[in-house]
Amino acid sequence: METPGSQSSLHRANLERVVRAVRLAGSLTQAEIARATGLSAATVSNIVRELKDGGTVEVTPTSAGGRRARSVSLSGDAGIVIGVDFGHTHLRVAVGNLAHQVLAEESEPLDVDASAAQGFDRAEELVERLIVATGVDRAKVAGVGLGVPGPIDVESGTLGSTSILPGWSGTKPAEELARRLGVPVHVDNDANLGALGELVWGSGRGVKDLAYIKVASGVGAGLVISGKIYRGPGGTAGEIGHITLDESGPVCRCGNRGCLETFTAARYVLPLLTSSHGTDLTMEKVVRLARDGDPGCRRVVADVGRHIGSGVANLCNLLNPSRVVLGGDLAEAGELVLGPIRESVGRYAIPSAGRQLSVLPGALGGRAEVLGALALALSEMGDSMLLDGSGAGSVPAATPAFT
Repeated sequence: METPGSQSSLHRANLERVVRAVRLAGSLTQAEIARATGLSAATVSNIVRELKDGGTVEVTPTSAGGRRARSVSLSGDAGIVIGVDFGHTHLRVAVGNLAHQVLAEESEPLDVDASAAQGFDRAEELVERLIVATGVDRAKVAGVGLGVPGPIDVESGTLGSTSILPGWSGTKPAEELARRLGVPVHVDNDANLGALGELVWGSGRGVKDLAYIKVASGVGAGLVISGKIYRGPGGTAGEIGHITLDESGPVCRCGNRGCLETFTAARYVLPLLTSSHGTDLTMEKVVRLARDGDPGCRRVVADVGRHIGSGVANLCNLLNPSRVVLGGDLAEAGELVLGPIRESVGRYAIPSAGRQLSVLPGALGGRAEVLGALALALSEMGDSMLLDGSGAGSVPAATPAFT
């Protein structure tokens, strides 16, 4: 039995500090581990050697600043995490190891709004299929990250606004999926997970404060403050889509008029082009036509960008983020939408806040949310299984890295 303050308990704490730093970063040099943990270089070297001998980490030669170094990452055999992303029209699942590599990933169309039970059934089936396909030891699954397109009550874990997902009213997504899969499940809304994905592996790398704006069938923002997702006490922080732009504007599904969503979300934007382009349009197709020079689509994309920019300006005035990352299909429009966003920010934001802001397209595309779900599972898991249960099991070689 370890006594608090004893040499053995201190050693255990140092082991956990090193494992956690590597787990969250994916890979670090020993010098970077020392900086991240505050431990001495000699202590880090000894701990890395011990973890390597126990099969918990892998050490590979690398270079840093032109000098030879050793990169430390968790062993691909150390454990498995799963990401599940429910969009309004799709389900995407990814299986990854603790070395930040994706072992398998699959997406399929799904009307998530219709039925929570159907959504959970399909997610359970897809998770089980990918586990079997990769041949991983199911006992190695450390946890699941789950994304849903609606606000989650932080205390109860219940999905919020029934106007957003009426078929999911009163459900507790994490509790239900955990019951089905038999492993810990951590849930967040899709915009927060998109922010987390871009923060760890995409356009948000290197910053501490950012907003990830996702425009799809709705509009949401994932907010990162001081390097952490900010959810608010009720879990509804970031509902940028319901900022009022015009009190006399269209009626929003939330019951108010003239919300940002009513000027930018696909369900409101696509009908503007019906008379000239037909009824089979999607935002992906509109963006493609705009990039090809279609004047109507270019105008609609630019107008959407200006409206988004008004919402971003409000964020700048309130939170002063250093970076805004645009996700969803709209991000593929590049400067056709980013330029108008910056124009509105320049017009409506406080000058000092606007000058410090960079507006970038997401680097992860449609994978941002599912990779964010993997990142959530990685951040929430404990380190005891890595230190106490390493060695057993077999995980196949990975294919694409998270990056």
